[in-house]
Amino acid sequence: MRPPDGQVYRFDPGALCLELLATGGPGPFARFETLHGPSELSAWAAESRLGPCPGLTVTEPELAAVRRLRDALFLFTADHAHGRPWDPRHLEPLNDAAAAPPLAARIEADGSRSWAPGATGTGLLSTVARDAVDLFTGPYASRVRECAAGDCFLLFVDTSRPGRRRWCAMERCGNRAKARTHRATKA
Repeated sequence: MRPPDGQVYRFDPGALCLELLATGGPGPFARFETLHGPSELSAWAAESRLGPCPGLTVTEPELAAVRRLRDALFLFTADHAHGRPWDPRHLEPLNDAAAAPPLAARIEADGSRSWAPGATGTGLLSTVARDAVDLFTGPYASRVRECAAGDCFLLFVDTSRPGRRRWCAMERCGNRAKARTHRATKA
Protein backbone atom coordinates (compact mmCIF):
# COMPACT_ATOMS: atom_id res chain seq x y z
CA MET A 1 0.00 0.00 0.00
CA ARG A 2 1.16 3.52 -0.80
CA PRO A 3 -0.81 6.24 1.02
CA PRO A 4 -0.39 9.93 0.05
CA ASP A 5 2.29 10.47 2.70
CA GLY A 6 4.58 8.14 0.75
CA GLN A 7 4.95 5.59 3.54
CA VAL A 8 4.81 2.04 2.19
CA TYR A 9 3.61 -0.89 4.27
CA ARG A 10 2.29 -4.38 3.74
CA PHE A 11 -1.42 -4.88 4.25
CA ASP A 12 -3.28 -8.10 3.48
CA PRO A 13 -7.02 -7.59 3.88
CA GLY A 14 -7.67 -11.30 3.30
CA ALA A 15 -9.98 -10.98 0.26
CA LEU A 16 -9.78 -9.55 -3.25
CA CYS A 17 -12.82 -7.32 -2.77
CA LEU A 18 -11.26 -5.77 0.34
CA GLU A 19 -8.00 -5.13 -1.53
CA LEU A 20 -9.96 -2.76 -3.77
CA LEU A 21 -11.01 -0.70 -0.74
CA ALA A 22 -7.40 0.37 -0.15
CA THR A 23 -7.43 2.31 -3.46
CA GLY A 24 -9.55 5.18 -2.12
CA GLY A 25 -13.10 5.57 -0.96
CA PRO A 26 -16.06 7.85 -0.44
CA GLY A 27 -16.02 11.22 1.30
CA PRO A 28 -12.88 11.86 3.34
CA PHE A 29 -11.26 8.69 1.98
CA ALA A 30 -11.18 10.15 -1.55
CA ARG A 31 -7.80 11.68 -0.64
CA PHE A 32 -6.34 8.16 -0.85
CA GLU A 33 -7.54 7.73 -4.45
CA THR A 34 -5.05 5.77 -6.55
CA LEU A 35 -7.27 4.83 -9.49
CA HIS A 36 -6.86 8.01 -11.55
CA GLY A 37 -6.97 6.29 -14.93
CA PRO A 38 -7.47 2.92 -16.60
CA SER A 39 -3.75 2.15 -16.40
CA GLU A 40 -3.83 2.46 -12.58
CA LEU A 41 -6.70 -0.03 -12.42
CA SER A 42 -4.72 -2.46 -14.59
CA ALA A 43 -1.69 -1.99 -12.34
CA TRP A 44 -3.84 -2.58 -9.23
CA ALA A 45 -5.18 -5.81 -10.74
CA ALA A 46 -1.65 -7.04 -11.47
CA GLU A 47 -0.56 -6.33 -7.87
CA SER A 48 -3.71 -7.85 -6.35
CA ARG A 49 -4.55 -11.50 -5.70
CA LEU A 50 -5.57 -11.73 -9.34
CA GLY A 51 -2.01 -11.33 -10.52
CA PRO A 52 -1.05 -10.08 -13.97
CA CYS A 53 -3.89 -9.74 -16.48
CA PRO A 54 -2.05 -9.34 -19.80
CA GLY A 55 -4.22 -7.63 -22.36
CA LEU A 56 -6.68 -6.27 -19.79
CA THR A 57 -8.51 -3.37 -21.39
CA VAL A 58 -10.21 -0.81 -19.21
CA THR A 59 -12.29 2.11 -20.44
CA GLU A 60 -13.03 5.33 -18.56
CA PRO A 61 -16.70 4.29 -17.99
CA GLU A 62 -15.48 0.94 -16.59
CA LEU A 63 -13.07 2.75 -14.29
CA ALA A 64 -15.94 4.95 -13.07
CA ALA A 65 -18.01 1.80 -12.44
CA VAL A 66 -15.16 0.27 -10.42
CA ARG A 67 -14.94 3.42 -8.29
CA ARG A 68 -18.73 3.37 -7.71
CA LEU A 69 -18.56 -0.27 -6.67
CA ARG A 70 -15.56 0.41 -4.43
CA ASP A 71 -17.29 3.29 -2.66
CA ALA A 72 -20.51 1.31 -2.13
CA LEU A 73 -18.53 -1.73 -1.00
CA PHE A 74 -16.50 0.43 1.39
CA LEU A 75 -19.66 1.72 3.09
CA PHE A 76 -21.30 -1.72 3.04
CA THR A 77 -18.21 -3.36 4.56
CA ALA A 78 -17.88 -0.70 7.28
CA ASP A 79 -21.55 -1.17 8.21
CA HIS A 80 -21.05 -4.93 8.30
CA ALA A 81 -17.87 -4.69 10.39
CA HIS A 82 -19.66 -2.54 12.97
CA GLY A 83 -22.86 -4.62 13.04
CA ARG A 84 -24.96 -1.84 11.52
CA PRO A 85 -27.90 -2.67 9.23
CA TRP A 86 -27.01 -2.83 5.56
CA ASP A 87 -28.10 0.05 3.38
CA PRO A 88 -29.83 -1.38 0.27
CA ARG A 89 -28.30 1.44 -1.82
CA HIS A 90 -24.88 -0.14 -1.20
CA LEU A 91 -26.05 -3.58 -2.31
CA GLU A 92 -27.37 -2.48 -5.68
CA PRO A 93 -24.00 -1.68 -7.34
CA LEU A 94 -22.55 -4.87 -5.85
CA ASN A 95 -25.31 -7.12 -7.19
CA ASP A 96 -25.38 -5.35 -10.57
CA ALA A 97 -21.63 -5.84 -11.01
CA ALA A 98 -21.77 -9.50 -9.89
CA ALA A 99 -24.39 -10.23 -12.58
CA ALA A 100 -21.91 -9.58 -15.42
CA PRO A 101 -19.54 -12.30 -16.68
CA PRO A 102 -16.31 -12.42 -14.58
CA LEU A 103 -12.75 -12.82 -15.78
CA ALA A 104 -12.15 -16.33 -17.09
CA ALA A 105 -9.31 -18.19 -15.40
CA ARG A 106 -7.20 -20.82 -17.12
CA ILE A 107 -4.23 -23.05 -16.35
CA GLU A 108 -1.01 -22.49 -18.28
CA ALA A 109 1.34 -25.29 -19.40
CA ASP A 110 3.65 -24.55 -16.45
CA GLY A 111 0.76 -25.07 -13.99
CA SER A 112 0.26 -21.38 -13.20
CA ARG A 113 -3.05 -19.58 -13.35
CA SER A 114 -3.65 -16.88 -15.91
CA TRP A 115 -6.58 -15.05 -17.41
CA ALA A 116 -8.17 -15.77 -20.75
CA PRO A 117 -7.62 -13.21 -23.49
CA GLY A 118 -10.23 -10.49 -23.81
CA ALA A 119 -10.22 -9.44 -20.15
CA THR A 120 -12.11 -6.18 -19.63
CA GLY A 121 -12.76 -3.76 -16.82
CA THR A 122 -16.34 -5.09 -16.66
CA GLY A 123 -15.04 -8.63 -16.15
CA LEU A 124 -12.65 -7.38 -13.48
CA LEU A 125 -15.51 -5.53 -11.77
CA SER A 126 -17.66 -8.68 -11.82
CA THR A 127 -14.83 -10.78 -10.41
CA VAL A 128 -14.38 -8.37 -7.50
CA ALA A 129 -18.14 -8.16 -6.88
CA ARG A 130 -18.50 -11.96 -6.89
CA ASP A 131 -15.67 -12.19 -4.39
CA ALA A 132 -17.61 -9.78 -2.15
CA VAL A 133 -20.77 -11.88 -2.48
CA ASP A 134 -18.78 -14.99 -1.54
CA LEU A 135 -17.17 -13.22 1.42
CA PHE A 136 -20.33 -11.73 2.89
CA THR A 137 -22.40 -14.89 2.43
CA GLY A 138 -19.66 -17.33 3.44
CA PRO A 139 -18.07 -18.66 6.61
CA TYR A 140 -15.81 -15.62 7.16
CA ALA A 141 -18.60 -13.01 6.99
CA SER A 142 -18.57 -12.66 10.77
CA ARG A 143 -14.82 -12.01 10.70
CA VAL A 144 -14.89 -8.81 8.64
CA ARG A 145 -13.41 -6.08 10.81
CA GLU A 146 -12.08 -2.56 10.87
CA CYS A 147 -8.59 -1.96 12.23
CA ALA A 148 -8.72 -1.39 16.00
CA ALA A 149 -6.43 1.64 15.80
CA GLY A 150 -8.43 4.80 16.37
CA ASP A 151 -6.84 6.60 13.42
CA CYS A 152 -6.99 3.74 10.89
CA PHE A 153 -10.06 2.78 8.92
CA LEU A 154 -8.71 -0.14 6.90
CA LEU A 155 -11.09 -3.07 6.60
CA PHE A 156 -10.03 -6.71 6.52
CA VAL A 157 -11.26 -10.24 7.00
CA ASP A 158 -9.65 -12.12 9.85
CA THR A 159 -8.55 -15.44 8.39
CA SER A 160 -6.32 -16.32 11.34
CA ARG A 161 -7.03 -19.63 13.03
CA PRO A 162 -8.07 -18.16 16.40
CA GLY A 163 -10.00 -15.31 14.75
CA ARG A 164 -8.60 -12.58 16.99
CA ARG A 165 -6.83 -10.29 14.52
CA ARG A 166 -7.34 -6.66 15.54
CA TRP A 167 -4.97 -4.66 13.36
CA CYS A 168 -4.75 -3.96 9.65
CA ALA A 169 -1.10 -4.92 9.89
CA MET A 170 1.01 -5.75 12.91
CA GLU A 171 3.93 -3.88 11.30
CA ARG A 172 1.92 -0.66 11.36
CA CYS A 173 -1.01 -0.25 13.72
CA GLY A 174 -0.28 -3.28 15.89
CA ASN A 175 3.25 -2.13 16.70
CA ARG A 176 2.05 1.42 17.37
CA ALA A 177 -0.58 0.15 19.81
CA LYS A 178 1.90 -2.10 21.59
CA ALA A 179 4.39 0.77 21.86
CA ARG A 180 1.70 3.05 23.33
CA THR A 181 0.72 0.35 25.84
CA HIS A 182 4.37 -0.19 26.77
CA ARG A 183 4.97 3.54 27.27
CA ALA A 184 1.80 3.81 29.38
CA THR A 185 2.89 0.97 31.68
CA LYS A 186 6.36 2.51 32.09
CA ALA A 187 4.91 5.91 33.06
